[in-house]
Amino acid sequence: MSEPESTNLPDDRLGILYAASAYALWGVMPLYWALLAHIPAIEVALHRSLWCALFLAIVLLLRGRGWRILTLMRNRRLLAVLALTSALITANWALFIYCVATHQLIEASLGYYMTPFISFVLGIVFLKERMSRIRIAAMALALGAVLVQTIELGHIPWIGPTLALSFGLYGYFRKLAPVDAADGLLIETWILFPAVAVIIAYLGLTGQGAFPAPTVLENATLIGAGPLTALPLVLFAAGARRIRLTTMGFLQYLSPTITLLLATLFMGESFTRTDAITFCAIWLALLVVSLEGYLPRLRLRLR
Repeated sequence: MSEPESTNLPDDRLGILYAASAYALWGVMPLYWALLAHIPAIEVALHRSLWCALFLAIVLLLRGRGWRILTLMRNRRLLAVLALTSALITANWALFIYCVATHQLIEASLGYYMTPFISFVLGIVFLKERMSRIRIAAMALALGAVLVQTIELGHIPWIGPTLALSFGLYGYFRKLAPVDAADGLLIETWILFPAVAVIIAYLGLTGQGAFPAPTVLENATLIGAGPLTALPLVLFAAGARRIRLTTMGFLQYLSPTITLLLATLFMGESFTRTDAITFCAIWLALLVVSLEGYLPRLRLRLR
């Protein structure tokens, strides 16, 4: 997906609706994965990849993009990058589903709040981007929040940082890949498709797998993981073309906020004082970064 250029044009209302819908779907998705909590997280992730690959193949073939996909797959460098992103996103999916099954959604939510800061570090290290004093201060706040949680837990909170790192690296390498969201996701899932199909078939034939399940509902839930994976990404791509990057930046925090509310209000997870301190520091850091672009204009208006 090509990134939209920075612009001062007003946001398209339909674009905001598309992007907000994508983040809202990602936010409520734990409710869906909770229906499959009795199945090992890695197996659910494999089904997610399998059915997503089949769903996207049907959709893109109906849209007449078959030759375009074949052309992209002849590019060995692109395939190498997408093989890496495929491994990263599959690991991210499996870990997030594990968080749902083990009631650790609060830490998962923290991980996705931390993702922008992973992007900052990747930008500095690999793209030689410069950090403003405001962003350095925000980074210090975020790192301080993680340190507070580490001291309270007595060990390094690995789930949040791992989710943030895997998704941050995924976003970084996908940004380098000259391919749009739907085409890229199709190739990513089809790179793993042969291995995933063999594993799922083996588990099913030996009676160790969840598919085929004894009920139609459970089979439908596993198959539905494919479209559910693809739909938010398509909505995201449609929204990104219609609204400014700064607007997209604000909307991206909708997803972990919804997940946090679900975890504490409906899924029985406790929100401790340490969690409150950690999230307050993260939210403050995000607010600081979000306001950075508006400070020069504010100074001009005050003159």
